[in-house]
Amino acid sequence: MFKYVKHLNYPINIQKKDLKMAKNLLTQFGGSNGELAASLRYFSQKFSMPDEKGKALLNDIATEELGHCEMICTMVSQLVKDATVEELKANGLESLYTEHGRGVYPTDSFGNPFTVTYFAVTGDTLADLSEDMAAEQKARAIYENLIDETDDEDVLAPLLFLRQREVVHFNRFKELYKYYKNKGY
Repeated sequence: MFKYVKHLNYPINIQKKDLKMAKNLLTQFGGSNGELAASLRYFSQKFSMPDEKGKALLNDIATEELGHCEMICTMVSQLVKDATVEELKANGLESLYTEHGRGVYPTDSFGNPFTVTYFAVTGDTLADLSEDMAAEQKARAIYENLIDETDDEDVLAPLLFLRQREVVHFNRFKELYKYYKNKGY
């Protein structure tokens, strides 16, 4: 069971409109290496972990990744706030606007909708944890690219926070991988 705490993992208060950054940030919501894919990947994989230690870790990180989705959506929403339809069009967000208005919809930065084919669940403990470590590294790399694309401190601070969480998750998965490998899984 989950308990929803009604505040973000990191405060977000973006003051300046930046439609290009909003479009690029969408990939961390609905892209192949984004937070939604990570959350669903870990939640699904937890059921084949061999013990409560693995199930608990995957469930905890899956839940945190949902919180990261909320952060990304908040950032996108604030970055497009008060944008005109003409500004949305000029920044490649016309089709998103056509389908979803000012709603935040899980797509990558090219507008491709989220699909569960972005991740795998093999039922093999070590294979799944290897995928999880790779997923965290890819997400970290994307956050670093996004960080390079802005100088707005209101955008940078939450991106730096999210990047650091990817590093923490990678390390936790690596520890669990070693633990299971030593146990002969």
